[in-house]
Amino acid sequence: MKRERFDVTSKLQGESLVRRGLLERYEGKPQIRLMPGLNVIKIGGHGIIDYGKDVLLPLLDEIGELSRQNQILVVTGGGVRVRHILDVGLDLGMPTGVLAELAGKISEQNAIMVSTLLSRWRGMRIHTGDLLELPMLMGIGVLPVTHGTPPYGLYEQPAEVGAIPPNRTDTGAFLAAEVLGARNLILVKNVDGLYTDNPFTHPDAELIPDITASELLAMNLEDLVLEKKVVELLRFAKNIHEVKIVNGHKPGSIRNVLAGEKPGTVIRAR
Repeated sequence: MKRERFDVTSKLQGESLVRRGLLERYEGKPQIRLMPGLNVIKIGGHGIIDYGKDVLLPLLDEIGELSRQNQILVVTGGGVRVRHILDVGLDLGMPTGVLAELAGKISEQNAIMVSTLLSRWRGMRIHTGDLLELPMLMGIGVLPVTHGTPPYGLYEQPAEVGAIPPNRTDTGAFLAAEVLGARNLILVKNVDGLYTDNPFTHPDAELIPDITASELLAMNLEDLVLEKKVVELLRFAKNIHEVKIVNGHKPGSIRNVLAGEKPGTVIRAR
């Protein structure tokens, strides 16, 4: 006996979910901002954590004190150990997804260390799956710390050029801030902001204090202080409309931004 196909009545009934007109129908529709007062602060592994106690401890003291009056989620990068494992993996011909799995373990190690160092401010290491618990954790005074590597793992997207995973810890911090509807996304680096070239190898490179994502992509710079994927995604973000870059080697940089002062660089969605 022939049976009719069962379907659930909905506005998307019979849709393929790829039709342009359907997608445009939902453009601009408001989304819930789970934590509109949240400040996502991403600490670079290469630019901050790898420098050790002289740089990291004063920065964590600043973040810890700020957490008494501000909602903060700390996100950790990987650093030099990521570069080592990627070097070995690339040399052995590992697929991009495997490289992503390997690299993600390093930022997790850094999250454990940073949360331990923040323990007197109730620092607590959380996992990506715990993000929806943040409103409750913040309510009991926890300062959450998570690793920045987004959970693509073996499903990491192929890189546009080469094999290095394009979605790394800057991108993970961006995606966390976006889904939580955060107030700020602050990337803490070892330079004052975005430059026209790498300031360590090109002393004549100029600081770019303010730029849109499209303008930055059009410049097609040889080097960037943040992952290109963040700039690409920023153009389509629903909640995060700015990425702020500060120098974590300069005390007070984060405090100044949270007080409303301008960071070293602001990259705007448009």
